[in-house]
Amino acid sequence: MQAVVVEKYDSINNVRLKQVPMPPVPAGHVRVRIQAASVGFVDGLKVQGLYQTKDVLPFTPGSEFAGVVDEAAADIRGFAPGMSVMGMARSGALAEFIAVPAAALEIMPQGIAPEVGASFRSNYQTSLYALSERGALGANEYLLVLGAAGGVGIAAVQIGKLLGARVIAAASTEQKREFATRFGADATVDYTRADWRDAIKTLTNGHGADVIFDPVGGDVALQAFRSIAWRGRHLVVGFASGTIPALPFNLPLLKGGTLLGVDLAQVPHREPEAQKRVMSQLLAWLTERKLDPVVGKIFALDDFRDAFTTMQTRAALGKMVVKIG
Repeated sequence: MQAVVVEKYDSINNVRLKQVPMPPVPAGHVRVRIQAASVGFVDGLKVQGLYQTKDVLPFTPGSEFAGVVDEAAADIRGFAPGMSVMGMARSGALAEFIAVPAAALEIMPQGIAPEVGASFRSNYQTSLYALSERGALGANEYLLVLGAAGGVGIAAVQIGKLLGARVIAAASTEQKREFATRFGADATVDYTRADWRDAIKTLTNGHGADVIFDPVGGDVALQAFRSIAWRGRHLVVGFASGTIPALPFNLPLLKGGTLLGVDLAQVPHREPEAQKRVMSQLLAWLTERKLDPVVGKIFALDDFRDAFTTMQTRAALGKMVVKIG
């Protein structure tokens, strides 16, 4: 089978497609013929060896995928050949087949395209877990989403609206702000402007942001915290800017604000009941067509490098998807 193989931590331009053996199906596992896999910010870091944990070389990048069950181990119930599924793994999704524990899979709701399933779980689980379980976002509260046109940012915009919040999308270009508005943002701000905090003050009638969803980091994060409402919650999701900010401790004191970390990778082990609640809600919204997940640009497997480079540009909208087969 074909797979993207990283043999040394390097630029994506030096990574190649290779023929590799078909993955076996040990006890407790299901092999999936992959139809689509997504490429996110973390995948770009892993290829270069810049992520906080490193995959053992050689490895195939890609953690999120959708496809059709090819074979299930004899001890597996509930998954049969031909069933449409979506799943998550540490790595291995940019390939024609993957074998994962059955617990890593969800049956695809009827009518959901593979491209949607492949770009759904990570971004939308992160957003709902952050906003509901960590940020306790309430109806009519002000939600400020930084990096609102990225994959996880646009998911936060959509979920914020489903939770009844008044969503302010912060993005750096007019195209990105229009994109966020199209998917539900009530208002937008340009965080490259020196007076963007004044715009937040105006939009919230001087109240400030009750919850800040922050996958960006850097100076933007510090400035956003200065615009937080009394008893506001700042959700640290990632550092797409490349810079980890240092928050002066007097700011939480003066603002009565709370800084909350969000690491989806730890949730299944530390908070399994929370993960079940989040996934159950997301699948219900999908089935009821209340949630229409955003799919970014779609690439062929041969063009996987373009998916990575597009994802890393400031022009990227949503999450990139590689179609396989």
